[in-house]
Amino acid sequence: MSFASFFLIFLCYHALPALADPRATEVAVLCTNTTAPMPQRQAFLTNFYDALEALTALVTRQKYAFVVKGTTQNNATVYAFGECRKDLTKPDCDVCFAQCKTRVLRCSPFQRGIDGGMFFFDGCFLRYDGYNFFNESLSPQDFTVCGTEDFSGNWSVYKANTVELVRNLSIEAPKNEGFFVGYVSQRNVTVYGLAQCWKFMNGSACQNCLVEAVTRIDSCASKAEGKALNAGCYLRYSTHNFYNSSNNNVPHENQGHKNLAIIVAVASASLALLLIVATVVFFVRTNLLKRRRERRQFGALLNTVNKSKLNMPYEILEKATDYFSHSNKLGEGGSGSVYKGVLPDGNTMAIKRLSFNTSQWADHFFNEVNLISGIHHKNLVKLLGCSITGPESLLVYEFVPNHSLYDHLSGRKNSQQLTWEVRHKIILGTAEGLAYLHEESQRIIHRDIKLANILVDDNFTPKIADFGLARLFPEDKSHLSTAICGTLGYMAPEYVVLGKLTEKADVYSFGVLIMEIISGKKSKSFVENSYSILQTVWSLYGSNRLCDIVDPILDGNYPEMEACKLLKIGLLCAQASAELRPPMSVVVEMINNNHGITQPTQPPFLSCSSAEFSKFILQGESFHPISYTQPSEDSVTEILIQHKRVTI
Repeated sequence: MSFASFFLIFLCYHALPALADPRATEVAVLCTNTTAPMPQRQAFLTNFYDALEALTALVTRQKYAFVVKGTTQNNATVYAFGECRKDLTKPDCDVCFAQCKTRVLRCSPFQRGIDGGMFFFDGCFLRYDGYNFFNESLSPQDFTVCGTEDFSGNWSVYKANTVELVRNLSIEAPKNEGFFVGYVSQRNVTVYGLAQCWKFMNGSACQNCLVEAVTRIDSCASKAEGKALNAGCYLRYSTHNFYNSSNNNVPHENQGHKNLAIIVAVASASLALLLIVATVVFFVRTNLLKRRRERRQFGALLNTVNKSKLNMPYEILEKATDYFSHSNKLGEGGSGSVYKGVLPDGNTMAIKRLSFNTSQWADHFFNEVNLISGIHHKNLVKLLGCSITGPESLLVYEFVPNHSLYDHLSGRKNSQQLTWEVRHKIILGTAEGLAYLHEESQRIIHRDIKLANILVDDNFTPKIADFGLARLFPEDKSHLSTAICGTLGYMAPEYVVLGKLTEKADVYSFGVLIMEIISGKKSKSFVENSYSILQTVWSLYGSNRLCDIVDPILDGNYPEMEACKLLKIGLLCAQASAELRPPMSVVVEMINNNHGITQPTQPPFLSCSSAEFSKFILQGESFHPISYTQPSEDSVTEILIQHKRVTI
């Protein structure tokens, strides 16, 4: 490493210790408890969902938002507010707010009606309630959170510096649009701090709020960190620099560092040229390393394509789709768009354009080419070719003309109604395809079994599609620990909560799929009544009325015992305990009446206060998180909303 590079790193470490950080750490969740009759409760739930959805879009755009949903006539209006710390960058704000929203169900607006909650994270804040709190600076719930570590050092100096710092912050923040950061450093003791009033606080209200916060934060005097959490403001100090120095109003003067500032100012002139050279060297070197990595990655992909003998010219595939004409577009998913293409020899194929703007495109390509190209089964969509030499990567599949189960159950594209015999055939074929993946091929986990990924041909033979999230399961592993990807509503609880992936995650998804096929409804359609499809089927099973959920379009033209048997198999597949779910080969035997069917145990998410995540966990949208932090076990809601594909 050159001296210039070393100097740049040294200077950045000592002069700019606060790097970009979303500070997506929960500080506190404060819930209020009010109740309302059932009509208001349902209205509040709808308004709550709409408010959170609108809040997400606004915070993403401007880092803060006020939202009001509903009218005062039915006493179910929802007021919501969200804001990030002003020193956060926009990407860090998005990450923090996404994590903050994962905690909204802790205050359970679904069971008690018009509830409210304040959610404090180190980098952002979220609040909702059934009344207008936008001018509220203080509340009875305001409190202080002290650090767990005692300060070790010159305590009297530390105390004096802390008192001076928080007083300065409370004075300067109201003068600077409600936000200020700074530090006090005297006698080798440095304390950093941040103060911010929420956007709805004016100058005097902001000052009153911070003055009260200063009074209460004094209770943390012996600790290395303290945080005051008020309805209208936030105050924090710490012995380490936690704020982003490059994106805020850092004070021009800091007590105890005036001499150091003079020295730095004098030395900066002589170091400016060196810093410029070091910066150029650093970025040139970084760019070279990036290009080398890209070449290595591209080379690995190219070698894979060449070895697979699937390579097809990009120009031919582009022309086959009429240059990706919108009229040939078959659908779009999280990894790219799919088009109908007719090759020069007259064969019709489905051609997927992988999206390069997602970090998963290379993984998706590898999965399809490495895992699926050598697999042949009547219930799996066959990969016929690929292209990587053009401006974008393409995957070529057999064309399945009769669309997906999602299209049929939602009535899209003039799809015909599914008879009982067809539904039974689709359930059995899908089970056979999964059994082949899990037990007869390379032990592959699909990870995204859902209606949209089950295609049907002209004879209504089901074909499992889209293996972009698939994972090869090593023989010597009991499970895989992986970032969570898939579709909410189909994801097994052990995978959602702990990131533990086994074949039983696919079994769980298949159980939900059975219930959707037989009921004729998508799982997310049940959230209108705050019930999941699992809860509905389980309740009917307990009262011996399973056939009540069978699609009324069938008009009684189905064997009741067979329908109840399949729904019971669905419940067995969707049991909360992964160990109790049967392997897919056993599921196939059950469907074919070659294996006994035991009594299912309760599915997950039926006893938690969030009413099975209501509209959150059942959105039916695929997602690929831009970042992932493994959630704790105390709440399934930890993994909600980390990307645009997982909005609430």
